[in-house]
Amino acid sequence: MPAITSIEANAIGDFSAPITTLTASDTITFNPGRVQLLVIRNPTGGSLTLKIDGDAGTTVAVPGLGNVSVAGGYDIVVGAGLSRAVRLSTISSYCQGVVTLTGAATAVVQLFNI
Repeated sequence: MPAITSIEANAIGDFSAPITTLTASDTITFNPGRVQLLVIRNPTGGSLTLKIDGDAGTTVAVPGLGNVSVAGGYDIVVGAGLSRAVRLSTISSYCQGVVTLTGAATAVVQLFNI
């Protein structure tokens, strides 16, 4: 499970922004004190589904809905040749504990700390 290194984007001018190719299972470190943007690009000819799953996520109380399970992770479908992005704070319930990225081997990602 390789760990994906976040990119410090709080810089003046341009900065290095390395791209990481996903394997079958990778990890990221969620930092709730930072704005983090995960950018996913699919260079393949078919659709990929990235699952973001924190191992400590179980259920969350949602007003009007009661308890909602986050144990199955959060899926992002990335079409062939397309890219998607997610601000991790908006899915923080899925990012509790050790956060694993699975299901989208060969996709490329960048994790920006803004």
